[in-house]
Amino acid sequence: MTDRAQEFLRRAQAACIYDLVRRTPMEAASDLSARIGRTLWLKREDMQATYSFKLRGAYNCIQQLSDEERSKGVVAASAGNHAQGVAMSAREMGVKATIFMPLTTPAIKVRAVEALGARIELFGDDYDTACKQAIGFSEQSGGYFIHPFDNAEVIAGQGTLGLEICDQLETSPGVIFVPIGGGGLASGVAATVKALHPEVRIIGVEPEDAASMYSALEAGRPVDIGTTGIFADGVAVRKVGDLTFELCRDLVDEVITVTVDQVCAAVKSIFEEVRAVVEPAGALAVAGAIQYAARENGNVMPAGDWVAVLSGANVNFDRLGHVVERCALGEGTEALLAVTIPEKPGTFLEFCRILGESSVTEFNYRFAGKRQAHIFVGVRLQESSRHLQKRLVDGGYAVKDLSDNEVAKLHMRHLVGGRLPSSEHERIYRFEFPERPGALLEFLTVLAGRWSISLFHYRNHAAANARILAGFLVPPEDEKAFHQFLEETGYRFTDETHNDACEEFLAAPPAMQRSLKTAV
Repeated sequence: MTDRAQEFLRRAQAACIYDLVRRTPMEAASDLSARIGRTLWLKREDMQATYSFKLRGAYNCIQQLSDEERSKGVVAASAGNHAQGVAMSAREMGVKATIFMPLTTPAIKVRAVEALGARIELFGDDYDTACKQAIGFSEQSGGYFIHPFDNAEVIAGQGTLGLEICDQLETSPGVIFVPIGGGGLASGVAATVKALHPEVRIIGVEPEDAASMYSALEAGRPVDIGTTGIFADGVAVRKVGDLTFELCRDLVDEVITVTVDQVCAAVKSIFEEVRAVVEPAGALAVAGAIQYAARENGNVMPAGDWVAVLSGANVNFDRLGHVVERCALGEGTEALLAVTIPEKPGTFLEFCRILGESSVTEFNYRFAGKRQAHIFVGVRLQESSRHLQKRLVDGGYAVKDLSDNEVAKLHMRHLVGGRLPSSEHERIYRFEFPERPGALLEFLTVLAGRWSISLFHYRNHAAANARILAGFLVPPEDEKAFHQFLEETGYRFTDETHNDACEEFLAAPPAMQRSLKTAV
């Protein structure tokens, strides 16, 4: 371990990047420090020349190429940050750059790369597809392929960030939180810091829906996790690199995962601290620090200051709406509840009285029969959600907590409509597919078949993936054939028929189902 760390320390110390790369500041986060009980410093890579740390590795890599290699140009694949790093570095050194980007890449990122002089090739729906095309083009053209993370010189360039952290703090840090996608940044920081201060804990942070390094460490080797959530698109990597896996396995002390809601809450916290709007991937380290502190509360935590790397600020503006919508849930200051109340005058007033000073953020009602009503309610908490739910139960109301239910958060709170007279043959599925022009029409064309669609809810919230909730009328004798049909479509799907939110607000009420069966 020491030899490997020392090797990358030497590489990082030899990197001559500061004619282009900025030495970014460290800022104390006073509010977050008070919250977690440790002095927390923010390493401001969002202030880098390309608003991301990726410039460090890209520039160092191109500098290490021979004149002959540079003459043939460089090739890269990226959805944004690595692309900008390669493009700016290539322009600085007079090298031709060709960048392959997925068709789903936000236009702002495509324009930013084009403005830096790179040739853009849009290909495929995700990074992995674009990357395969880029490698093929590299082999054909002779251009040097700059891997976004699994390249020793790229890793060494990212390692300069670790050198800066150690140099900028008066004493060695206790813990450094680093976001992980492919593992290049975590590898570089862990190697350089561990070589200088072996006692420092390095904590990698991943989204729980894109935990490729976490999965690799559990399996003992890099594994393809199949599909990833891409809200934090800067770290949406299906499989980590061989080299980054080895370095993280040997040098990173722990990898933890965080939810989308926790990332959104971290984006808000960072803005309140330093008035900076970082991208979701850029907020991962802060989200990890908050969750790590909560997990270790009452335990003996590592001594010394903590550092969280704000890795980037290339955020799609439209995505901020989703951040605002979900940050209160991530903070634990809002709860989404399904409440069953008697269908009679004065019930809603009494329900609001029980809520007390807790503000209602939304209130959605669905008729369920003459005896009861089902309410979807958002509540701004003045107490713990558990205590509020107890007061409601004590008041005679049936309550389900939907705060962690993705169907409820993505669809149910926005869904308007009634119920089927009987839902005994209705199957409800959630679908995801890359968001691009014409994608919805293609999806509907594929679904067109002999099974009737009973429900359809689509919402575009500026994410790279479209999310759809759809209901189908499927007789029991057709279930096997229907499931085979879904498999053949190639779309990612999840059966949500028995999801609590669906059963509460979409299924026919039991009394209605019983009456229909009796009539038959």
